[in-house]
Amino acid sequence: MIRRTSQTLTIWFVAWDVALTGAAWLASYWVRFDAGLFPPDPDVPQPAFDLYAGNLPLVAILAAVAYRFAGMYEIHRLRRFREELVAVCRGVGLMALAVMATSFARHNHYESRLAMAAFFACTLVYVVVLRRMTWKAVRRLRARGVNQSQALVVGTGRLARRTVRTLRAVSWSGIKPIGYVEDEAHRGGAATDLPVLGGISDLRELIAAHNVHHVFVALPLNRYHLARRVFAELSQVVVDVQLVADVPEMAGMAFHTTHLHGMTVVGLRESPHHGLNVVVKRVMDVILATVALVVLAPFMGLIAALVKLSSPGPVFYRQERCGLNGQPFNMLKFRTMRADAEKAGPQMTAKNDPRKTLLGTVLRATNLDELPQLFNVLRGDMSLVGPRPERPVFVNQFSKTIPNYMARHAVKAGMTGWAQVNGWRGNSSLRRRVQYDLYYITHWNPVFDLRIMFLTVWRMLFQKQKHAY
Repeated sequence: MIRRTSQTLTIWFVAWDVALTGAAWLASYWVRFDAGLFPPDPDVPQPAFDLYAGNLPLVAILAAVAYRFAGMYEIHRLRRFREELVAVCRGVGLMALAVMATSFARHNHYESRLAMAAFFACTLVYVVVLRRMTWKAVRRLRARGVNQSQALVVGTGRLARRTVRTLRAVSWSGIKPIGYVEDEAHRGGAATDLPVLGGISDLRELIAAHNVHHVFVALPLNRYHLARRVFAELSQVVVDVQLVADVPEMAGMAFHTTHLHGMTVVGLRESPHHGLNVVVKRVMDVILATVALVVLAPFMGLIAALVKLSSPGPVFYRQERCGLNGQPFNMLKFRTMRADAEKAGPQMTAKNDPRKTLLGTVLRATNLDELPQLFNVLRGDMSLVGPRPERPVFVNQFSKTIPNYMARHAVKAGMTGWAQVNGWRGNSSLRRRVQYDLYYITHWNPVFDLRIMFLTVWRMLFQKQKHAY
């Protein structure tokens, strides 16, 4: 279970949420009728402020109930801001619907759709800003040692030591690891950063002796059978229990819990690229690729002319690559090699490759040969950001030797990616490249894409590109 935040903090949030909702209710009257932002309707008389303000008690009651049911007070130390934001949006939306429903049911003649819209917007902004400020202050205090909560880590291996490092890194949570719990302290290497306080059978005594509120079970997969003993020991005490999954760093795993006819199912390798996210990413690709083509069209025309004049052969080079779900497509590039460069068969580009033209060396070093892939993005074969596509012959080869290699094809291939902006491109470590690609897939969001695009342009302009040949 998860121990909720202190009663004092809960009361603080309840009081301020209700108070700010009341303030937003009064502010919505001013926005609609007194601010002069919206012209008055001559056919509808302006309601009296006293009549409007008289509904504050009802609004406060509906707000308290709606916020409680929406989970706005299910707060814990490890809760992320986006989870808080979702709960607040759900609670404010439910509250606004309840207020509108009761107003219609009571046939109140003074309600206004614009006033209700302003009420929803003001309430959402007020509550989010207050919570953001509160948590910022609380986390700052916790990082300075105030409001600390003790924690034990079950295990002493790689995963347990990483759990301790993570808890120390997120000092804003106020969770302080004080020691390990392990029956066989020699397993998994020596844990020297914290003492081993006892074994699994000592858990209850350790919790009582050290006033522990959190237990993190960080056992490797081959010792998960011990988790049953841990849960049995903890069944008689009130303490948070967190099971840390034994997943290698950046292995492309993401977890999604669902309930199927009373059975809990944990999904692995759930990609965030589904549903509305697919639409958002596609809209971003189309808009940004179109803008880029319009802005860069004269420059691309100049490059095309130089390619044509510098060596015999076509301007563009079409090469079969594997994209989404491993499906092949023809990727466009400005030609950087002689027209007969692959007469001996497909091969990876190497440093000082004699097949490259003089202009091609410059284009590859600056990544300008990739610009025609903007047309691939508009066609839907690629995305602006994603794992770089590879040729089918190499995909077949790498999938047999590189763990999780095929998981890269869960999303569209990209013109640039997280691996590339971190230096893993060209003739570099394939394993590290795959790890960064899988990290991108499981942690994707629109802001992450924008960050990668910014870093790509920045490093093209101001940094020497490694392995760019």
